Amino acid sequence: MPTLYFEVDGDEPCPIEFAGPSDVLVYFLSLVFATRYGSQHDLSKLALLLRGERKIDMSPLSKFADRNVEEEADATDLERAWQDAPPLAKTLLDVNDALDSEDERIAGMIAESPDLLARLRDLQRMAEWAADRGYRVRLTYDL
Repeated sequence: MPTLYFEVDGDEPCPIEFAGPSDVLVYFLSLVFATRYGSQHDLSKLALLLRGERKIDMSPLSKFADRNVEEEADATDLERAWQDAPPLAKTLLDVNDALDSEDERIAGMIAESPDLLARLRDLQRMAEWAADRGYRVRLTYDL
């Protein structure tokens, strides 16, 4: 099962964990990224709505990497995945607020991904924890 990992560059590991499987986040982040290639999946449409109508900066959710390094380019991508925690925390706050809204279009887009909001909330708490400490963070996945 695909798994998302949250890493920090600080002296202490994040004490917050995902309360359930994180595979839905791997799918969502991949589809946020895939919007630039014309993906028509509901989660891609959601990302476009959040970016377009809600004016949410989705770029922090597009910055992730495969944690399995098989060649030099993979190592470069992995290093490039580090980012400041505050922008990620802000994006997650905005996304979660939108998903919590009464917008029926959003509800329809996430209907097939019932754990998405809960895992995004977990990720938001992690990012806020790291932001409070001035840490950089990295989102990586394992398939």
